[in-house]
Amino acid sequence: MDSPADTTPLAALLAQVPQPEPGRRKGALHGSTVAKLRNLIVTGALAPGAKLNERELCLQLGVSRTPVREAIKTLTQDGLLRALPNKSSVVAELDVGEIEALIDVVSTIEGLAGELAAARATDEAVAEIGMLHYKMMLHHTRDELPGYFEANKAFHRRIVELSGNPVLLWIWELLALRVDRARYSSNLWPKRWKMAIQEHEQILAALTAGDAALASQRLREHVRNGLSGLVAALKERGAAAEGR
Repeated sequence: MDSPADTTPLAALLAQVPQPEPGRRKGALHGSTVAKLRNLIVTGALAPGAKLNERELCLQLGVSRTPVREAIKTLTQDGLLRALPNKSSVVAELDVGEIEALIDVVSTIEGLAGELAAARATDEAVAEIGMLHYKMMLHHTRDELPGYFEANKAFHRRIVELSGNPVLLWIWELLALRVDRARYSSNLWPKRWKMAIQEHEQILAALTAGDAALASQRLREHVRNGLSGLVAALKERGAAAEGR
C-alpha cells in the first residue's frame, strides 16, 4: 500500500516550500544586478568612457531591462557611471583628484584597522589572512588579476573585521564603493603588482608578530604606494595624450 507521501501531488509539495516575499526577491535581484555590473566596471570589462547598451547588458546579466536600469541608477549615484543628456550612460573615467583624496582616508582607516587587528587577532584568525595571502600569490603566478583582486579584497576586509570595530568596517565598506576600481587598476602594471605581493608579506609578518605599530605602518604604506602609483601612471598617460 502506498504511503501518503507517495500520493501527494508535486504541486502540493512545492507549495509547502517557503517562498521569499516579493519585496525580498526584488531586493535580491537588484543587489545581484548591481554587483555584477559593478564588477564589469571595476575589472575593466566595461572600460572608462564606454557607452552602456541596455539590451546587451540584459543578455549578459540574464535579467530584464528594469533591474538593469535600476542598477545603472545606483552605480551613477556611486560615481562609477555618468549620465548623459540624451539619457544614455557611460562608464566614468578614473578621477585623479578623487583618488588623491582617498589616499589619506583609506590609508588612515586601514592603518587603524591593522593596529587594532594585530593587538586582538588570534593565531587562527591570522592564519586565515595567511591563506588569503597565499591565494593571492597563486593568482599572481598564474597572471589571474580578477581572482587576485577578489582574494586581495577579502584579505583587506578580514583585517578590518579583526579590528573588532563595526563602525570601522562600515566606513571601509562604504569607501570600497569608490576605491575598488582604483585598487584593481593599480595592479595592471606588473611592477606594482609584484610589489603589492611583497607588501602583503610584510603586513602578514607584522600581524603574526602581534606588532600593532608595525602592522599599522605597513598597511598605510601599502595603500599609499598602490594609489599613489596609479595617480602617477594616470597623470603620465594624460600628459602623453595631450602631447599627441
